[in-house]
Amino acid sequence: MLDTETYTPRLKAQYHDSIRGAMKEEFSYKNGMMIPRLDKIVLNIGAGAESVRDSKKAKSAQEDLTKIAGQKALVTIAKKSIAGFRVREGMPLGSKVTLRGDRMYDFLDRLITIALPRVRDFRGVKSTSFDGRGNYAMGLKEHIVFPEIDFDKVDEVWGMDIIICTTAQTDAEAKALLKQFNMPFNS
Repeated sequence: MLDTETYTPRLKAQYHDSIRGAMKEEFSYKNGMMIPRLDKIVLNIGAGAESVRDSKKAKSAQEDLTKIAGQKALVTIAKKSIAGFRVREGMPLGSKVTLRGDRMYDFLDRLITIALPRVRDFRGVKSTSFDGRGNYAMGLKEHIVFPEIDFDKVDEVWGMDIIICTTAQTDAEAKALLKQFNMPFNS
């Protein structure tokens, strides 16, 4: 068990020690509060059609996402009934979790240093997946690249969405911030 009073995530310490200074120099911020920082990371697994046939699939997705994130994930439910997809209102469809603070930095560290290099045929993440307001979204086809998931005990391989929200005003600032965290962009 980690002593939470003395433990500081590696990327958080790196941000305070070197990244803030590099960003201030690169973009000529006049005020330290203008320097972009990470706000939150949202993880999402959509169980989709599998959960329509078997309601235990959404529960399985929740358990896997809880292991990956290190905090309890919420089950997402359908807001509307859609007959074409055989979805009824209130039916569990997937799972999501929002990470902030130290857990956010720990997850980003594990994503960049452990999970992404384990992806098959990995050539970097898209550098065009910014939303225009400094947030970055990416997807993984297999959640089993995370070391917390025991490959032998997985009954279903899920894809997952990862959204990294920053306080940056532009995509250029957000990309520079993520590059400072060693995000492996492909261009």
